[in-house]
Amino acid sequence: MSGVAVVGQPGGRQRLSDLGAGGGGGGGGGGGGDELRHSDGVWVRAAGGAEGMAVHLGPVRTELEVAHEGLLAGTAGLSALAELGAVRESWERRFESARRECGSLAGSLRTVARTQGETDETVKSSFTAVASRTHGVER
Repeated sequence: MSGVAVVGQPGGRQRLSDLGAGGGGGGGGGGGGDELRHSDGVWVRAAGGAEGMAVHLGPVRTELEVAHEGLLAGTAGLSALAELGAVRESWERRFESARRECGSLAGSLRTVARTQGETDETVKSSFTAVASRTHGVER
């Protein structure tokens, strides 16, 4: 087991022996280079990216309104304007939906990071408990 590492927090890396499970000597597991890697860093960065996208999409409706200002002046009776209005409304709905989805996704990604951190702590505690029981036993 001494070759297995647990990666928890961003930039943080702990060997199982540091968690209390290794104890020394190369006991059972033999793999040497096997590693369990996971970090909440990627989830937190993804959540930040999703939030950034939601913020970026926020002013789109206003920008579309400004871009369409004065468009109707002098164009009464053109059927294309009705279609343009329908297309604009469709895009506004899509942008708003994407903005809401990004906001929701950011929350979900942060929940994954938090849950993963809690799981790391539970696993660490379980190895510490096992190590404390096996250190007092002669082999």
